[in-house]
Amino acid sequence: MNPILLDIPTMIETERLRLRMPRPGDGSKVNAAIKASLSELQPWLGFALSNPEVEDTESNAREAHAKFLTRESLRYLVFLKNTDEFVGSTGFHNIDWSIPKLEIGYWIDTRMSGNGYMVEAVGELTKFALTGLGGRRVEIRCESTNLKSRAIPEKLGYDLEGILRNEDLSVDGKHLTDTCVYAKISYSQRIEKSQL
Repeated sequence: MNPILLDIPTMIETERLRLRMPRPGDGSKVNAAIKASLSELQPWLGFALSNPEVEDTESNAREAHAKFLTRESLRYLVFLKNTDEFVGSTGFHNIDWSIPKLEIGYWIDTRMSGNGYMVEAVGELTKFALTGLGGRRVEIRCESTNLKSRAIPEKLGYDLEGILRNEDLSVDGKHLTDTCVYAKISYSQRIEKSQL
């Protein structure tokens, strides 16, 4: 199946949140959240290292829009349903449509943290990946020392499959880091050897 032919919703709603595909004009809202959250994001995310300009974030949002359309990655911006305030970003990347296998990433505006919004958003994406997209494997990868990021898959019942030691460089490139690999799989869609 050619993934470009998949009908993937550009908007997903939860009880409190609206997740939607990035679109032109989103850069200023996202950039304001990045700037308000720099101290929390800088240890983990490369885009926060340089305190990006609005134009950089707008460019990134437009690239994410294009990649959504080509199904290369499926980023969703998260907003509160009742006020349309920006909460953060999540979505699928490192997608292998031949399995299908998807990895979920996320970050939150620090001013919105502590309300369970990202757990709610990632939980909904996990359900969508396994049912709506027929995913056989959903992963969340994060540095072992990023305890806030690790808390999300742990709250959602993901299995910690292992910790890859000295697997990556820190965002600033100064030391090696360990990566936690969390996963959920769909047991109902296992391929039997006879099907291969």
